[in-house]
Amino acid sequence: MRAAVFDRFGPPEVLRVAETADPEPLPGEVRVRIRAAGVQPFDVAVRRGQMPWVTVVFPQQIGQEYAGVVDKLGDGVTTLAVGDEVLGSTMLNGQASAVTVPAANVVAKPAGLDFPTAAALVAAAQTATGALRELEVTDGDVLLVHGAAGSVGTLAVQLARLAGARVIGTAGPANHDYLRQLGAVPVPYGDELVTSVKATGLTPTVTLDAAGRGAIAASVALGIDKRRIGTIADDAAAEEHGARLVRAGRSPARLAEVVALAARRSLTMPVRAYPLAEVADAHAVVEAGHGRGKVVLIVEP
Repeated sequence: MRAAVFDRFGPPEVLRVAETADPEPLPGEVRVRIRAAGVQPFDVAVRRGQMPWVTVVFPQQIGQEYAGVVDKLGDGVTTLAVGDEVLGSTMLNGQASAVTVPAANVVAKPAGLDFPTAAALVAAAQTATGALRELEVTDGDVLLVHGAAGSVGTLAVQLARLAGARVIGTAGPANHDYLRQLGAVPVPYGDELVTSVKATGLTPTVTLDAAGRGAIAASVALGIDKRRIGTIADDAAAEEHGARLVRAGRSPARLAEVVALAARRSLTMPVRAYPLAEVADAHAVVEAGHGRGKVVLIVEP
């Protein structure tokens, strides 16, 4: 099979595509031929050596999100069949042409959802749904989403709106019309963020920080209860200000809920696609930040 690997920590250019042996499913696992794979900030941090608690053995594969087709069953698997279209989470081996995963963690891909979009939903769906539940966002809330145009922000905005909440989203000016389309009131990030939020006439009651870069300090300055300021992007600021680290964890059930909404066109996720051979370019785009939606590798057309 083909897999993105790196032989040392460093910039995107350390990545290469290598030929390796196909993995074989253990009992209770299935092998999936991957059609599309997501790229996320966690991958960037691992590749740069900024996750010392993650075990890395060179040459190291990478990637946490996949969508593809089951092509082999391990012993004891009865819930899936060869040919089933699926998606889900893995660990440090998703940016490849094949992966083995526990059958219990696999989510069925609806026929109306294409593989790139399915892969794009995996991490963002689980993160956004978990964060909104931890922060107890309801129809009485005004949610401030920092980094609202990214993959997690894109889903958080739409899920909060579906729950009846009003949403303010921070983004660069180029993404303000996009946020309006999602149902959020856009504001620019930066030094004028607090003033811009107040100018909307809405009073935020809860915050999800998917951007870092001073977002928590700005949320505190807006008078939001620190118990309802959550971040997935800035551990140090959370500790400094007494805000919450949102670590909801993976949940195939929550992922399936979002996948069903996407299949019904109740929410959307823009995809920026790169072929697997351009994995370094895809990582560079994610590392640069400020993008809209999700970066996805097309492994098999």
